Amino acid sequence: MKPLILLSNDDGIRAPGLQALASALSSCAEVMIAAPDRERSASAHAISLDHPLRVEEIAPRSFAIDGTPVDCVYLALHHLVPRKPDLCLSGINNGFNLGSDLFYSGTVGAAREAALRGVPAAALSLERQSSQDFSAAAEFARSLVAELLGRGASAIEPFTFLNVNVPAGIIKGVRLTTMGRRVYRDQVSVRQDLRGKSYYWIGGPETKGDDVAGSDCTAVCQGMVSITPIGLDLTHQPSLSRLSLAWAALLA
Repeated sequence: MKPLILLSNDDGIRAPGLQALASALSSCAEVMIAAPDRERSASAHAISLDHPLRVEEIAPRSFAIDGTPVDCVYLALHHLVPRKPDLCLSGINNGFNLGSDLFYSGTVGAAREAALRGVPAAALSLERQSSQDFSAAAEFARSLVAELLGRGASAIEPFTFLNVNVPAGIIKGVRLTTMGRRVYRDQVSVRQDLRGKSYYWIGGPETKGDDVAGSDCTAVCQGMVSITPIGLDLTHQPSLSRLSLAWAALLA
C-alpha cells in the first residue's frame, strides 16, 4: 500500500504550487487534497466556529473547502481521509515564510494543525517570483518526502513540524536553521470610499531580513534551502527559570 499524503495550502486549491506538489508526489504516494476554495493567505491558525463549512469534491480525492487552511486540515483528518495520513504537506506557497511570518502564515497554520493532531507535517514555501515555476521546489519536496517516509516515525519529533523555504534559481544546498527575524515596513494606509467614509489597508512590504547566523533568513539569502524544526510548546524556558527566582515571594 502506498503511503497516504494529505496536501493543503493557503493560496487556494487551484494554486500552481499545490498542483505542482501533487503532481510530483503522485507516483510515490496516494495523494489527497483538502484546501481552501480561494486564497486565504495570512489566516494563521484561524478556525471557523461561527458558520458551517461547505465541501466540494472537484476531482477524485481533491476537496475544495470554504474555510481556512486549518479548517481544511481539521475537516480532512476527522472526516475526509480514509485512514490516518503518513504525512501532511502544506504548500508550495508562492513566497517565503520566514521568521515572524510563522505567526501569520496560513501555510504554516495548516502544517501546525496536522502536527497538533499527531500527523508528521511540513510547510513548504518558495521565494516569490513572477514566473511561478514550482518545478524545482516540487522536486526538492519529493526528495524530502522520500527521506521522511524512509525514516518513519523517527523523522519528525512528535508535536513538531518542519518549515521549509526554497530559494528561486539554483539551489546551492540545504541547511537546518533557526527562526530568523524578518523585517517589514509596518504601515496603515487610510483611504476614502465614494461616500467619503474612511477605510484602511494594514501591513507593508518586506524590507529585509536580519542577518542572523544559522537562521532561515540568512540561509535563503545564500541560495540554500532552509529547514527549520518548529515545536508546538511556546514556553520560554529561560524566562520560566528566571521568573521563578525573581518572583519567589509572589509565588510562595
